[in-house]
Amino acid sequence: MIGHNGGPSVAEGKAWRVHCWKTARAALLPTLPVEVLRTRVKRAKDLGLEYRTYASVRASTGHDVVAFLFSSNALRVNTLRPLLPEERAAKLGEVAAGRMALAVAMPPSLILAANPDHLDAAHAAPHAFARFAEVRLALRLALGQTPSDRVILIGDTGLEREWLDPGRLAAYLPAERFFGR
Repeated sequence: MIGHNGGPSVAEGKAWRVHCWKTARAALLPTLPVEVLRTRVKRAKDLGLEYRTYASVRASTGHDVVAFLFSSNALRVNTLRPLLPEERAAKLGEVAAGRMALAVAMPPSLILAANPDHLDAAHAAPHAFARFAEVRLALRLALGQTPSDRVILIGDTGLEREWLDPGRLAAYLPAERFFGR
């Protein structure tokens, strides 16, 4: 019949449809060799991510993670207290990837000067309620030559989560998920 995709009919029951979709999904996903899996588990650990999070980013983008973009809110720094808290500094010290900061309502140079061993760069964050194009430009300037689909944004507010699409970033993680509670 025209327009039919050849899948199971609705009349054949839910159990049959579930079985068909599970089988199709399993056929779609390749089985990784053990060596590749071990390498990816090690890479996730080097990045300071749970394997499940790392694997989902790899699956969705097709690329490895090369950098993290942290909002100053996620880093828990501000103009009065630009130095990273100890637990955040320790976590950043373990990350084997680029570490960039987006300064929200503070000078980027202040973050970088206070934390030169833990951050590679700092840039101005998009303004609150900035338009899509303005957010895209601010994030593109912050990333420089780094491909955006290989960068994970670590944020702390709903406004920061909205930077994901304009920046074409790989993923967004809440700060408490990355740093722990």
